Amino acid sequence: MRAIWITKAGGTEVLEVRETPDPQPGRGEVRIAVRAAGLNFAEVMARQGLYPDAPKPPCVVGYEVAGVVDALGAEVSGLEIGQRVLALVRFGGHADTVCAPAERVLPMPDDLSFTEGAALPVNYLTAYHMLFRVANLRPRDRVVVHMAAGGVGIALLQLCRTVPDVVTFGTASAGKHDVLREEGCTHPIDYRTEDYVKRVRELTGGEGVDLVLDALGGRDWKRGLRLLRPVGQLVAYGFANLSGGERRSVRRLVGQLSGVPLLTPFGMMDRNHTVSGVNLGHLWDRSDLLREELAALLDLWRKGAVRPRVDGVYPFEEAAAAHRRIGERRNIGKVVLVP
Repeated sequence: MRAIWITKAGGTEVLEVRETPDPQPGRGEVRIAVRAAGLNFAEVMARQGLYPDAPKPPCVVGYEVAGVVDALGAEVSGLEIGQRVLALVRFGGHADTVCAPAERVLPMPDDLSFTEGAALPVNYLTAYHMLFRVANLRPRDRVVVHMAAGGVGIALLQLCRTVPDVVTFGTASAGKHDVLREEGCTHPIDYRTEDYVKRVRELTGGEGVDLVLDALGGRDWKRGLRLLRPVGQLVAYGFANLSGGERRSVRRLVGQLSGVPLLTPFGMMDRNHTVSGVNLGHLWDRSDLLREELAALLDLWRKGAVRPRVDGVYPFEEAAAAHRRIGERRNIGKVVLVP
């Protein structure tokens, strides 16, 4: 099989396409001939050596694939060779052949393309889990979505549209605002030229919001807490600020970590605030939950309520360009790798 290897921590030059023996499915596993694999910010950070969950280099990362079943391990039922599927994998997804536990493999609708299928699992599961499992989104809620033009951001905007009268505030550079409006964002905010905290307060008459969905981390967690009105909630699901794009900076890293707010139960009680954390990569032991939520997302796709926006499709040999696209925050939607 061919796969994209991270040979060591560093810039995009450390990526290399290598051939290794095909994996064999174990008991309860399905082997998939991959047609498309999703690339996420987490994997870009893994290449930089900043993602704590990633395996030690040299390694192959990747959390999600779409393809065709080409072998079944013992005791697998409900799936057939030749069936079109999408799957969640615990790394190893940036390859043309992967094995995945059968409980994290779902049949794909016939009219869902492989590139769209690879764009669904991580981004849309993260968004769905935050909005409907953790935050219990309600009609007329006010929601701040950071990195709103990224894969998770667009998924969040689309899912917010499924609840009546939700007002969204999406941060992104000005050149991406037309897309945010297309995806249902009520108030796009240019974080490069505006203080988003000040702007959100202006737009809400000083009242603040019900929900802040924060993939930035560091000092922005503290700023997000200041935006919450009573019974508001901040959901932390990433730490993009710690990456600093394609240029690693120890000074930036220390500055962001020093800005992380100190939270206590007494403080949360006093302000009637809730802080939650979501890390999809730490939910593998809840395959039942992930499968249930992914099935709900596929149903929403069938109804036309969600549609992955694919920013670009890159062959394995152009993985460096795909990484740079995300690392420099130029993507609008999902970046997909294809063998």
